[in-house]
Amino acid sequence: MRYHPQVSERPFHHGNLRAVLLDEAEAVLRERGTEALSLRELARKAGVSHGAPRSHFIDRNALLDALAERGYLRLVDDLREATSRASGGYAATLRAAAAAYVKYATSNPALLDLMFAAKVDRSSAAVRSAAERLFTTMTDILGEGVEAGACEPHEVGRLALLLSSTMQGIAALVTSRRITGPQSDAVIDDAIAVFLAGISAGALTPGSETASSPHG
Repeated sequence: MRYHPQVSERPFHHGNLRAVLLDEAEAVLRERGTEALSLRELARKAGVSHGAPRSHFIDRNALLDALAERGYLRLVDDLREATSRASGGYAATLRAAAAAYVKYATSNPALLDLMFAAKVDRSSAAVRSAAERLFTTMTDILGEGVEAGACEPHEVGRLALLLSSTMQGIAALVTSRRITGPQSDAVIDDAIAVFLAGISAGALTPGSETASSPHG
């Protein structure tokens, strides 16, 4: 359960103001969107002076970047935890990663939008580093396929990008209510099955007949 400090607790004096502000900011983002975020309102919610948040965030953009960085790192943790618990071989690992990604994306749509917007629009060092950790995590997961004989080392980065795009697409279908959450499980299963079949058949290899056709 997320900890919500009370005004009387004066979290700033306990040294955890940054975490408190990010918790409050994430709640505002989820409920009212990015435009509703302001350092002044967050200070009021945390029970500190209007200037206190600037000890951690020089301006609103710094707050947004910190939220994006936090989002990337949390997604990395979710993926690593899910795949560490997977059993049943490479397919099960990919399925666990896909399910964890879609669950995160559909539970945090506004945060996910902010994460990718921050990477593109502001591209701070912290956000770039966190985004790189996510891609490294995906390549690590796909890299297990090399040991399993499912793909070649030089294909891992491209396949990680392809799988990430697939998972993002499934999440978009859920958040736009084109499909329901329960239906996404079947779509994930189908996507992983097709993905692995494509690798096995060489259909996802650059230069193959299938890969070169824009219509598949």
